[in-house]
Amino acid sequence: MKAALIPKTPRRFLAAFALVLALPAAAAERAVMVFGDSLSAAYGLAAKDGWVALLGERLARDRPGWRVVNASVSGETTAGGLRRLPEDLKRHGPAVVVIALGANDGLRGQPIAATRANLEAMIRLAREARAEPVLVGLMLPPNYGIDYAREFQGLYPALAKSLRVPLVPFLLEGIAERRELFQADQLHPTAEAQPRILANVWPALAPLVKPAGRP
Repeated sequence: MKAALIPKTPRRFLAAFALVLALPAAAAERAVMVFGDSLSAAYGLAAKDGWVALLGERLARDRPGWRVVNASVSGETTAGGLRRLPEDLKRHGPAVVVIALGANDGLRGQPIAATRANLEAMIRLAREARAEPVLVGLMLPPNYGIDYAREFQGLYPALAKSLRVPLVPFLLEGIAERRELFQADQLHPTAEAQPRILANVWPALAPLVKPAGRP
């Protein structure tokens, strides 16, 4: 009995089939969502020069299978962030959420208890969405007194400890005391400061963004 003849497969079909096979790998790419204010939104800079864009470059280079989403909004408070976080979690489906909010609360003298409650609620929302939260610590000048600044600074490590969340101790470590690394407003870091900001965030984030294929 003669074997059935199998017609040659057109090259276009093979190319299309290869593309279909590649789709699941692309769909499996996981996202780090940075959820912050102007310090993370590259205020006064080209977007490509901000620390979040630099994080995207590092993920592409060192952590295959990961990408970054910048959901930061200049002027954002923890109350505003809490209102919009559910929609951003739904839209982006991140695996990791870097919560870098609170500076605008402090600059406006908001009650620290309210800031803490908002941050705690955001951490819980991230976990409910099956995302790993990372909390970014901030500090303030003593505009509202030394006691307020000290209490504000302490809320981040206390919250991270109580909820067992990875903590970036201070987003602007090594920058805050160097006026030349700030723009004319003396509030927002320059492009030259952005790699240092990323270096401050990376140790807390790195253990959560393992390369694709590694447990």
